[in-house]
Amino acid sequence: MSTKEGPLRGIRVRHSDVRGEGASAQADGDIPGGGAGAPGTVPRQRDGSGPAGPGSARPARRGRRRVLRWVSSVLSLLILATAAAGYLYYRHLNGSIQTDALNLGENKLGGSKPNAFGQTPLNILLIGSDARDDAENQALGGATDTFDGPPLADVQMLLHLSADRTNMSVISMPRDTMLMMPKCTEPGGKVHPASKGLVQTNESIQRGGPGCTVAAWTELTKIPIDHFMMIDFKGVVRMADAIGGVPVCVEQNVHSRTRDGKGSGLKLPKGTSVIQGETALQWLRTRYGFEDGTDIGRTHAQHQYMNSMAREFRKNAKLSNPVKLNSLAQAAIEAMVVDTGLNKIDKLFDLSMELKKVPPGRITMTTMPWVYSTKPGLAGRVEPKAGEAEDLFRMVREDIALDGQGSSSPTASASPGAPSAPAPSAPSAPSTGAQQPGPTATAAATAAPPAKTAVTVRNSTGGKDGAEAMVKGRASEVAALLAGKGYTKVVADTRTGAEDTSVIRYATDAQAADAAAVATALGLPAASVQKSDQVAGIVVFVGKDWRSGSTPAAPAPAPTKAPDSAHALNGDNDQACMAIQPGFTW
Repeated sequence: MSTKEGPLRGIRVRHSDVRGEGASAQADGDIPGGGAGAPGTVPRQRDGSGPAGPGSARPARRGRRRVLRWVSSVLSLLILATAAAGYLYYRHLNGSIQTDALNLGENKLGGSKPNAFGQTPLNILLIGSDARDDAENQALGGATDTFDGPPLADVQMLLHLSADRTNMSVISMPRDTMLMMPKCTEPGGKVHPASKGLVQTNESIQRGGPGCTVAAWTELTKIPIDHFMMIDFKGVVRMADAIGGVPVCVEQNVHSRTRDGKGSGLKLPKGTSVIQGETALQWLRTRYGFEDGTDIGRTHAQHQYMNSMAREFRKNAKLSNPVKLNSLAQAAIEAMVVDTGLNKIDKLFDLSMELKKVPPGRITMTTMPWVYSTKPGLAGRVEPKAGEAEDLFRMVREDIALDGQGSSSPTASASPGAPSAPAPSAPSAPSTGAQQPGPTATAAATAAPPAKTAVTVRNSTGGKDGAEAMVKGRASEVAALLAGKGYTKVVADTRTGAEDTSVIRYATDAQAADAAAVATALGLPAASVQKSDQVAGIVVFVGKDWRSGSTPAAPAPAPTKAPDSAHALNGDNDQACMAIQPGFTW
């Protein structure tokens, strides 16, 4: 088979590609059933009006061949150009993804584990940074005295996608929350020691990056975090513009501006407005003017915005609207920093498809239950509310929907002792790049004999709030329990601690398996074992949950709905409207 140059230089087209393998010149016949010149046929004029003159058939066939070769060449060029452009654009998008380490702490927990039916939940920490590190962020953020300074993680939301993909829960932590910061080690080796006192949660990002914010959440909640996504000022603006605006509502005219010039500058009339660009950023940053003028009101406004944005995204992110889809994808990629497990377009796409499976009516936005701190110098700051904050965290750990509607997963009705039903087809999950399970997973096989394991027991039964008196002699009682199980090197510490739940801490990776074996011997869960640089060996902290008896008390049944103090907002609620602080209307 021969090839010939088409009219466009550099493009070679096989005749067989145009006319079919083995075709001859006669296959161009004008009359069905016979080619030109075939017996019993008469060549006709191009307009079909009558016989052609002598020699007229060959020029017609040649002209047609030229047209076919030209069309084929153009199509080939377009296909090649489109494919090349698509590949280059894919590479461009992949190259635009900014990544950072997932967890800089020591207590990594590993990624989310699958349930008995092979379904795996996902926990993603959403972080809003106030970085003013370039001209665009500086123009949007103001506060010239903070230009090029260390950023703050002013927005922190933990997004939990249920294992069966029927529901989604979001927990916001107010930026004024005071926490003990864990030790964080940057990839380059720089160490940020654990804090000796309470630190405002939004400062966590200054301790090595978003990976330390993840570490702080992990330390507080004991929830394994699979991914993080961080966005800055300009990212919020670009996303709001790309989606075409987000509807929000205020009960009165509002202008967020104090007499001394503080405030976001947000100015909206009473009722519903569709906001985008800088106005969207102002909404998310508004503190003065919403509710009581505190960070709590700002958190509630962020929930309204997020729910509304989710509804708008579902309307606009259609494959039938590729221009809109492309603008959303481009804006999202340029706006975010993600962990290394989300470093490819296909991983982000898979994740977005998983999130999209949840209808808005099963999305629940909540705020971590909190109380105002009573500690000196912390007026106006908040701390997690004992009991109720832990209830919320536990529901996420145990994959319980916060809206009280339960789950369609068969695990919801399966009892631990019941025979396992055939596992349903598990929803596909994106490649998470989650960390591998920690040392506790294989502890039983690698632990040293009890007689060779040194253990210290510390009395911490008063709890963190100190509301109850310490149980005298409790460390000695638990030490005796361990001695009875072969731990002959156990001692009761004269020092005390303050823990709501009993925990076992160890100092080095070499002690991890032994610490896990101690937990098994005492009947404590694997999640109670933590690595810490605050201990020298293996230390058992006997908490408020184990004030008496030879075995830890069985945990109370998990809640079935978020506590009222979590201020839950359903994703289908398009009637939510922000109350306005007195003095900020116009």
